[in-house]
Amino acid sequence: MTARMDACFAALADENRPALVTYFMAGDPDYQSSLAIMRALPQAGADIIELGMPFSDPMADGPAIQAAGLRALKGGQTLVKTLQMARDFRAGDSKTPVVMMGYYNPIYVYGVDRFLQEALAAGIDGLIVVDLPPEMDDELCIPALDKGISFIRLATPTTDDARLPAVLKNTSGFVYYVSMTGITGSALPDTDKVGAAVDRIKGHTELPVCVGFGVKTQDQARAIGASADGVVVGTAIVNAIAGSLDESGAATGDTVGKVTDLVHSLASGVRSARLAAAE
Repeated sequence: MTARMDACFAALADENRPALVTYFMAGDPDYQSSLAIMRALPQAGADIIELGMPFSDPMADGPAIQAAGLRALKGGQTLVKTLQMARDFRAGDSKTPVVMMGYYNPIYVYGVDRFLQEALAAGIDGLIVVDLPPEMDDELCIPALDKGISFIRLATPTTDDARLPAVLKNTSGFVYYVSMTGITGSALPDTDKVGAAVDRIKGHTELPVCVGFGVKTQDQARAIGASADGVVVGTAIVNAIAGSLDESGAATGDTVGKVTDLVHSLASGVRSARLAAAE
């Protein structure tokens, strides 16, 4: 776990509240608008930022995030530009943890050593690479850990107690619990089942457990945050961006504001999660 991530979760523990983890696609709909969104997220209440790496074959993503990736690619976003976006963000924010999320192919093509060196220099704290199972840890996970970059693994409702130790073995930063099977952006799961799943995972690790997939509203963020160490929101943010664009798909004067309004509302839910659970 990087120092930034460690400090973030320690501060949240002192406040007795979960993290709000916000995902958006780098370069959607263009570089400058995307960077403006990234810079605005912490002030709106985001505790950790997941920076999506656009990829042409996003097999685990739902239609909204697929569309965001295509908009970003159409706008000329590349892995080089995504790393640059992290550097530009870090120029004004040295505190907020940033996690890059995506697929292995662009990293492999770029070169693992080169990517990790540049990610570290850009201030990246962690990686989520959805198509690299534990059996492939030597490809990227172990080299990332050696550089001091957390490798955050996904657990799902189908990750049973026999599989969980392998999933958690080299995981660091936090565990991302995908609260349902299927693609991103699906319906919200039963919160009681989520709470039980978080407890089960915590029986195997001391890492924070953040829950995502399906959280769209303040009330949902509050309900999930009552049992989780973090609430991850992605599709709702991507949809807010998409809904703000003009007919040609370009950013408007409302784009950043639509995102920050949503994140502010979600942050209010997360901040009252433990109070609601205690009532």
